[in-house]
Amino acid sequence: MIHLFALLLYNAAFLLWLRTLLGGGRGRDAPPAWATAAGVAAHVVAFSAYAAEFRELPLVGLGPSLSMLALLVTIGLLGAVVVREGERVGIVLLPLAIILQAIALAVGIRPSGTDPDFQGGWFILHAGLGLAGVVGIALAGASGGLYLAQFRELKARRMGRLFYFLPPLATLDRLGRVGSHVGFVFLTVSLALGWAWTVRFRGTFGQEDVEMWWGLFSWLAVLTAILTRAARGGTPERRAALANSVAFLLVVAGYVVLRVTAHPEAGFL
Repeated sequence: MIHLFALLLYNAAFLLWLRTLLGGGRGRDAPPAWATAAGVAAHVVAFSAYAAEFRELPLVGLGPSLSMLALLVTIGLLGAVVVREGERVGIVLLPLAIILQAIALAVGIRPSGTDPDFQGGWFILHAGLGLAGVVGIALAGASGGLYLAQFRELKARRMGRLFYFLPPLATLDRLGRVGSHVGFVFLTVSLALGWAWTVRFRGTFGQEDVEMWWGLFSWLAVLTAILTRAARGGTPERRAALANSVAFLLVVAGYVVLRVTAHPEAGFL
């Protein structure tokens, strides 16, 4: 029930974002972060109850892992508030969190009923850092998409509602750069932990694990996006925005394939 309440609060926050967009306002009319913060608070309470009841963290199984990712996405959105007008990336991140939480509720936020081989402190760090890395990628992808939209508005000299709603290009570029670098660092550490555990306790390099291949694919996608900024020709900021957007879409597509092919009891990574 509390998970559903969190979803309702996220929807309310998104409606406030839409209202601001349709009003075309900035400054004092900026979408309030309190609605998202209320949803995050409810979500944390729901997971605290989950951990107390089932004696495990919500990192195993499709429902719990998707719900945890939704929570981290909204936490990442709140983190963007520290950047002036950065909270406006919520017009992309909130729908993502709503979809993730809705799917989690549909499939059921409950223990998988099986104990994965990879567990304990290793698993918590591995899965937690991996989720945080994906949140960084989502922030970079959302910022990149909005950067391209704002760039198009400026190039066409359209000063409509969308132009006045979106943050300046410099703000979006900064968020994209921070998101991609944070995502890359967290994914790197997560993959290193997963690989080290596999080598130590299974005596293999993890080549048979679908999750490990998806993690490596995501890592390469983010690395490529980061390196794209340093390439020659064109506008580095616009090129990076496009690369971050594509990287995020590839990571999401890769995750869909992962969930179709992996075992249902698998965690997020």
